[in-house]
Amino acid sequence: MSVKVLGVSAGRANSNSDILLKEALLACQAEGADVTMINLRDYDIIDCTGCTSCTIGMSQGKNAGCVLDKKDDKKKIMEVLLEADGVIFAAPTYDLEACSVFAKFAQRSLSYETSFLETIGAIEHRDRVSALIAVGGSTRSWQSMALESMQAAMFTTDFKVVDMYLATRVPAPAQCLLYDEMMERVGLMGKNIMTAIHTPAEERKWLGDENMGWCPNCHSNALILGEVQWDGLHYPVECQVCGAGGNLEKAENGKWKFVIQENGLIRDRTTVEGRAKHLEEIAHTQGGFFQDPEKRKIVNEKLEKFKNLKFKTI
Repeated sequence: MSVKVLGVSAGRANSNSDILLKEALLACQAEGADVTMINLRDYDIIDCTGCTSCTIGMSQGKNAGCVLDKKDDKKKIMEVLLEADGVIFAAPTYDLEACSVFAKFAQRSLSYETSFLETIGAIEHRDRVSALIAVGGSTRSWQSMALESMQAAMFTTDFKVVDMYLATRVPAPAQCLLYDEMMERVGLMGKNIMTAIHTPAEERKWLGDENMGWCPNCHSNALILGEVQWDGLHYPVECQVCGAGGNLEKAENGKWKFVIQENGLIRDRTTVEGRAKHLEEIAHTQGGFFQDPEKRKIVNEKLEKFKNLKFKTI
């Protein structure tokens, strides 16, 4: 039985994101994959309303789904996406990050959070792999959060990122076709996806550029100063994407490197166990509010001021 690979584009039809994605998918198809491709711009996807119905249900042991499931195409896409063995995403970069079309789709995925649903016994675990292509007209300087913002969308549905590529300095439509090395690189990405799919889940590893990024765990290029978390856990420095904790150390060559400390992966967002810790946080903070009538009473009383407060609009 052939493996299933899905390509998801958030760019303009037949422009850089689309073209690079198609080249990667051709490599998958050449190795026997059953390939499907969609462009998110062809579908109706409503913004997440922030109602938190899905997480309220999960924190109470229920799979409530999304209240918008019957109103747009998100669920239809997710049914295909979650059946894929591998998915390659491609998106243009706007304002340092992946475009809003990609973000809107990604931010509606909380109701599908596999670690939460597995924790409450609503679904069985399934291992999946993914690769990411971000495209922009500048160097990394003006695409500094593009791949990282796409990575952040992979955890929810438990896609292990095995390769990433940042296509730079291609601002014009289809300009990537001028650069053979760029096309070859995404072709290699397709091959890497197939290699990962045919590798036992416990043996899968990073197949992208060897020294990519600061983080040795997820290969993101973004670190933040750590702050005390909800339960007192604290790391001096954290990976902004996967949550690995550690500190900066100077290597023998005089350059700085991020070293993950001994317990630095207990909140690793790339694992079911690490993300399940966030369900505990939600149950503690959100549950602590909804299950406390006195807190709700205080909020409702103070809310009247803001309900009645009106400013001129446009």
